[in-house]
Amino acid sequence: MPAVCQSPPALDFLLRRINYERTTSVPYQSADFKLDRMRRLMHLLGDPQDAVKAIHIAGTKGKGSTAAMIAAVLQAAGYQTGLYTSPHLDRIEERIVIDGQPCPTGSFLKLAAQVQPFVEQLDREAEANGATGPTFFEVTTAMAFLHFAQENVAAAVLEVGLGGRLDSTNICRPEVCIITSISFDHTKQLGSTLAQIAAEKAGIIKPGIPVISGVANAEPKGVITSRATALGAPLFQRGIDYDFESLSLSPPPPLSPSKSTPGSALNYRERATTPTYQLRDLELFMLGSHQAANAADAIAAVRRLTDRGWQISEDAVRTGLATAQVSARIEQLQSSPTIILDVAHNLASIEALLAVLRENFTPRRRILIFASSKDKDYTGMLKLVLPAFDVIFLTQYINNPRAVETGELLTIAQQLRNALPLPLGEGRGEDLSFGANDSLHPTLHACVRPTEALRLARAIAQPNDLICIAGSFFLAAELRPLL
Repeated sequence: MPAVCQSPPALDFLLRRINYERTTSVPYQSADFKLDRMRRLMHLLGDPQDAVKAIHIAGTKGKGSTAAMIAAVLQAAGYQTGLYTSPHLDRIEERIVIDGQPCPTGSFLKLAAQVQPFVEQLDREAEANGATGPTFFEVTTAMAFLHFAQENVAAAVLEVGLGGRLDSTNICRPEVCIITSISFDHTKQLGSTLAQIAAEKAGIIKPGIPVISGVANAEPKGVITSRATALGAPLFQRGIDYDFESLSLSPPPPLSPSKSTPGSALNYRERATTPTYQLRDLELFMLGSHQAANAADAIAAVRRLTDRGWQISEDAVRTGLATAQVSARIEQLQSSPTIILDVAHNLASIEALLAVLRENFTPRRRILIFASSKDKDYTGMLKLVLPAFDVIFLTQYINNPRAVETGELLTIAQQLRNALPLPLGEGRGEDLSFGANDSLHPTLHACVRPTEALRLARAIAQPNDLICIAGSFFLAAELRPLL
C-alpha cells in the first residue's frame, strides 16, 4: 500500500492492522466479522458516528460512482459533505474526503494518533479472550467518522466496503439507504446465489429509513422488498417508483469525446408522484449508460432527502451530476493513442466497460492490459474480453499478494481462445509486429510486471489505437501514477 509519508508511528500502527484488502481469504462468517467490536471502538471515541447524518450505499457495482454523485449534488446545494470510500488508488487519505478534498496528511496522522490508544486497548482485551483486535478497515472507518464529526459536516456519504450487514460502516444513522445493484462478486463471503448476496446488502436497511433500490433481477429484488417491509422502511425501486432514459449524445470522433463535453446524459422520472416529477436532459461527466442508471439512483436518494427537509434545488442536482467524477472509472488519461483506465473486476463491470468502449470510441485497434485477483471470476472476465480486443497483455500487479499469476492467466486465455472458431497462432510476447488480426482471436502476451505491459502496449500502439487497462482495482492503482 502506498505510504502517506515517511512512516510516523501512527501510520506504522495503522498499516500493521489486519487488512483483508490484501488477503485472498476473508473470514466473513467468522467471529472476526461482527459489529460489536466496531461499536465498542466508537463508544470509546465518544460515538462520533451519532453526530453524522449519513447517506449509506451498498451494491455489487455502481456504489462508488453513486456515492460521488450524491456527494457532488449535496456540495452544490451548499452542504459541507464528507465522502468515505475504499479502497484508494494512490494515497490512503483519498478514502476520507470533505467537499472534494482528501483529508490533509497532517490531519490524517492526527486522526490515527487519536484512535491508536483505544485500538490498542481493544487489542489487549481481544488477546485476553483469544480474539482479534480491530482491523485496518475498522480503524479507517472510525477515523472517517471522527473526522466528519470534528469538522461538523452536514452530511456524510458512506460507501460500504464489503457486503453490508457486517460492514464497519453499518453502525451509521442514515437519512437514506441505497442498494445500487446485485450481481455475483465476493461469492465466498456473501453467498453463491443472488438471494444470499442480496440478504447481505439488505443488511444496511434500517427501520423507517427510506431505501432506494436499483436492483433489476427478480430474485434479489424480492429479498430487498421483504427486508424493507419487515422493518417498515419505505422502498423506492428503479423501474417501479422511478426510472430513467439514457440519452444518445452526438457520435464520438475517431479517438474519444472531449473532456469538456458530457460523458453521458439522461432523463429522470418518478411515477410515484402526482404530478409526475421529472428532470430532462441531465448531463453526466462520467461515461456510459450504466452511469445514467447510477445517476437515477442518486437522484432518487436526493429526492428522499428533500422529503426529509433537505434544501436541494434542481440546479444543484444538475451541477452535481455534471461535475461528479471518480478516478479509474472508465477514465481517459491520454489521447493519441487513447488510454482508458478502469477498475472493472467482475463480470457486470466488464460488460459495462465493453459497452462504453463500443458506444464512445472508434479506434483502429483495441489493446488491453489485464490482471485479476485470485478471488475474482477471471475466467469469466477473459471470456468477455477475448472477442473485444485485438491484442491482450496479461500481467499481475505486484503490490498486493492477491494477484493471479501471469502464467495462469495466459494458460486460461489460450484455452478460451483456442475454443473459438478458426484459432490463430499463439503469441507469447516475442512477436510485436502486429498485422491484421481476426477480432475474435486476439494476440496474447504475458508480462510479469504491469509496467512492462504498459511499455510494450505503448510501443506498439498507433495514434488512432486504444489502450484499455482493466481487471483489478490494484492494477489501476499501480499504473495510474505512471499515466
